[in-house]
Amino acid sequence: MSLTTVVLESQPHVRKFALTLCASPQDAEDAAQEALIILYRKIGTLRATGALASWMFRIVRNECLRHVRTLASRSEEARAEAQEGAPAASSAEDAVLHRLEVARIAAAVGELPLDQRQVLVMRDIQGLPGRTVAHALGLSSAAMKSRLHRARAALRHSLAATEGDVRPEGEVRPEGEVRPEGEVRP
Repeated sequence: MSLTTVVLESQPHVRKFALTLCASPQDAEDAAQEALIILYRKIGTLRATGALASWMFRIVRNECLRHVRTLASRSEEARAEAQEGAPAASSAEDAVLHRLEVARIAAAVGELPLDQRQVLVMRDIQGLPGRTVAHALGLSSAAMKSRLHRARAALRHSLAATEGDVRPEGEVRPEGEVRPEGEVRP
């Protein structure tokens, strides 16, 4: 079996896997293409033929993560440009707390069902218009709005549930520890 045949036969599986990881079909297509190019270029470095599938899916996963990081850095750059005029008096502690909050939100978004996560990421993170999101996912505008509403509600619920596990000072409360009487929730 030739290398070209292996790559061509794996293409549908790679695309399907990428669709489960990426926020949009366009990102999944880009990630799948990049992964297949990397697979084609570096196939000679693979030692065991049985590891081809796991190696290939790891490449796809890494490409999808790279797309998410690129998107996150773009939105961070846009946010920084918007705040250029604002005073830069944030401390290192504030930066750490901000990163922890971002990680908490990212984890909550990652736990959403795929259909809700796709709509939420495309609409609220990527900032795409509702019609574009609906068209890209093959939904009516009403169905897209319904999924977006459910995704936002689920995200709010998840974040509210994890908020009780954080002390006012930013320290994580050990599991099972009871809040002292009189301690007010932030």
